[in-house]
Amino acid sequence: MRVVVLCGGESPEREVSLASGRSVASALLESGYEVTVVDPAAEVPVLAGPLRAGDAGGALGAAVVGKEPPSPAERPLLRRRMHAALTGGPVLELLRGTELVFVALHGGWGEDGHVQGLLEMAGVPFTGAGSAACAAAWHKGRAQAVVGAAGVPVAERVLWRAGDVTGTPGASDVPEEARRLVAAGPVVAKPVADGSSVSVRRVDSLPELVAAAAEVHAGERHAGRGHAGRGLVRGGELLIEPFLPGREFTVAVIGDQALPVVEIELTSPVFDYAAKYQPGAVSEVCPARVPADVAARLQEWALRTHRALGFGEDTYSRTDFRCDADGQPVCLELNALPGLTPESLVPRAATGTGWSYAELIRRIVALTEH
Repeated sequence: MRVVVLCGGESPEREVSLASGRSVASALLESGYEVTVVDPAAEVPVLAGPLRAGDAGGALGAAVVGKEPPSPAERPLLRRRMHAALTGGPVLELLRGTELVFVALHGGWGEDGHVQGLLEMAGVPFTGAGSAACAAAWHKGRAQAVVGAAGVPVAERVLWRAGDVTGTPGASDVPEEARRLVAAGPVVAKPVADGSSVSVRRVDSLPELVAAAAEVHAGERHAGRGHAGRGLVRGGELLIEPFLPGREFTVAVIGDQALPVVEIELTSPVFDYAAKYQPGAVSEVCPARVPADVAARLQEWALRTHRALGFGEDTYSRTDFRCDADGQPVCLELNALPGLTPESLVPRAATGTGWSYAELIRRIVALTEH
């Protein structure tokens, strides 16, 4: 089978995605597939290929995830390149000529349904969820409402459209509900639509909340400038929810199977970008050291979340949970295209099932045959 691996892209998770793409490509080569690696946002999109078993090594190169995500100022150029590559020219023809596209993009257009919609319109088969399910999961506020209605515990939340084209947010703009949450104790503030915990902050005071909102607003201004040839700038939308001080867990779902629960033991207050991708920042325990009934409940909630957001048996996902002060787990979010480096959480869960990394990738490919 000929497979094109899509990775890189325009989001703050670009470097993570490049690392995932190279890892996925190596696993596919090990399993006998013909592989081409494409970064649609790169100046030269075809990074390697077509490759066959034995061609890996230096042909794929190495990807190093930096301590900070790429600058938002880079995103307009990356988006223009990505849009051009996926809507015409040699990259689109390459995609149309392959038997399968393995989507190893994270965040941004790769995870919010944009890329999936383009592939659907082009009639190209691909791994992972379709455009509608990705869009449903991408907006954390709306996704939490759906998941809560499905009977999975979620945190209280406030959405704040922080600033607009006329100016950055100030203290007088903070919604009353958000003021109440901050007054009651620390909160977590994060962009309502973003990945890899980019710009996630623990906030202890109203001035800190305003600063977090200003940061998100500034990032949106940079990312929106010049988008699709227009000076589109919109204020960033912030999700504010109580800080949960308890243990953190994650559960991957592959098809209709929930993998063993992974516990994330943090050395920082929140599982932010630096904690996720820098060595020694966290310890990941699989299977998590919890009673069997707790593990079963988390797995059931992950499956319920997966299904409630429109993810079928031909897709995969990862759902994150954190415990409140009483030790009760609360669903934080579902990741439609979680990281797939060998050190990422889904491969870590797969090892708890007895799967090798290559077997995990083969199983994801096999889901497309359902």
